Amino acid sequence: MNDFLASDAVIDATHPAITETAARLRRDHPGTTDFARAAFEFTRDEVKHSMDVGDRRPTVAASEVLGHGAGLCHGKAHLLTALLRAEGVPAGICYQRLADGKGGFFLHGMTAVQLDGTWYRQDPRGDKPGVTTEFSLSDERLAYAPDPSQGEADLPGVFATPDPGLVAALRSTDDVIALVANGGLPGDLS
Repeated sequence: MNDFLASDAVIDATHPAITETAARLRRDHPGTTDFARAAFEFTRDEVKHSMDVGDRRPTVAASEVLGHGAGLCHGKAHLLTALLRAEGVPAGICYQRLADGKGGFFLHGMTAVQLDGTWYRQDPRGDKPGVTTEFSLSDERLAYAPDPSQGEADLPGVFATPDPGLVAALRSTDDVIALVANGGLPGDLS
C-alpha cells in the first residue's frame, strides 16, 4: 500500500468519524481537486486552532482533532491528511522551522497533497488577524513565510507519518497552551 494513503495511529484515516466526514465532503465535491479544496476549507474553518480559542486539550490524532473541533497546526495537518487519504488522495505531512520569539524555534505543521503527480503544500492552520491561508495549486498561500536571516526555513520533504519527536512532545502534556508558551515544541525534525 502507498504510505501516503495509509492509516496509522495519528493519521487515522480509517477511523469512522474521519471516513464519514471525508465521504460527506466527497459527495458534495466529487472532483478530486474540488474535494481536496473542500477538505482544506473544512479543516481550516470548522476546526479551531487551539491557541486562537484557548483550548488546552492535547489533540494529536486526526480523530481527536475532529472530535474536539480544535488542535494546533500539527493536529489540523493530521486531520486534513487523514481526510484526504480516507478518499484515496495521497497526502503527507511537511514542516517549517519558525522562530518562537524567545531565541528558539518550533515546528509548524502543514499538509502536502498530491494531485496529478505533483505535491502541493497546504496550510490549514486557520485564519486570524495577520494570518490568511488559501488552498492553492499555483502560488503557495501559507500562514508563514520563513525568514532565513532569522534561521527559519521551509524544511524539505513530505512525510508519510508525523515527526516522532513532535508527537512525543504533544503526547507528553495535558496543556498544549503551556507546552507552546514554555518552548516545549521541537525546533527541528528528529
